Amino acid sequence: MTVWAIADLHLSFGVPDKAMDVFGEQWIGYTKKVEQHWKSLIQPDDLVLIAGDISWAMKVEEAKPDLEWIHALPGCKVLIRGNHDYWWESLKKIAKVLPPSMHLIQNNAFNWQHVSVAGTRLWDTPEYSFAAYVDYKHNARAKISSEKNFAADGGGDEAERLEDERLFARELARLEMSLKCLDKKATKRIAMIHYPPIGAQLYPSRTSALLEKYRVDVCVFGHLHNIKPGIALFGESRGVAYHLTSCDYLNFTPIKVCD
Repeated sequence: MTVWAIADLHLSFGVPDKAMDVFGEQWIGYTKKVEQHWKSLIQPDDLVLIAGDISWAMKVEEAKPDLEWIHALPGCKVLIRGNHDYWWESLKKIAKVLPPSMHLIQNNAFNWQHVSVAGTRLWDTPEYSFAAYVDYKHNARAKISSEKNFAADGGGDEAERLEDERLFARELARLEMSLKCLDKKATKRIAMIHYPPIGAQLYPSRTSALLEKYRVDVCVFGHLHNIKPGIALFGESRGVAYHLTSCDYLNFTPIKVCD
């Protein structure tokens, strides 16, 4: 059994007017690339981690075609919510349309053979910035400016910064709640987060401290797009291997994170 990861699929089979083509040539026909690479790499008994921003749908029923598309691909899939997953309502509502090969993490953990996975969405933090690494492109569909996500101070006025801190603190508490559910007997402990949990220089952060406290081996995440060419971000620090898995960063190819 192999563990793979990919994030930010941004599917729109249920809402075709929100296709990703508007964000650049690399997104034209990208779902066919993902499908081809996925099928060439992943076996039915493999585990696939999808770290948020799964669908552009606004309602659960609209997300159903996207979930079914993922279901048709090999592997057991585990999902967390991203900042654009507006369709992600209550677990009870999602359960009505969730295909059997897919599992959700929300204040809990998922166990698969010798692997245990925890996670949460997380949020913006002023602890680190990625502005130097991102070729910023305006996202007309975001509820907040994508440029704000890369600013060192989080951007916005004082009220917005206070709200960001409130949301970050709530998400950090949810992450710890999930980490506490990790199987103590697991040989691989994985955290799946949507927002980056650490800066590019891998300096300690509030999130990395939690991952180290709960002896996480691997952390996968997404959220960052349009990384400038030739830049390889993240790596291993203080016992945790950090992997950016945004699908455009991976050239739409799932990445192997562990066996």
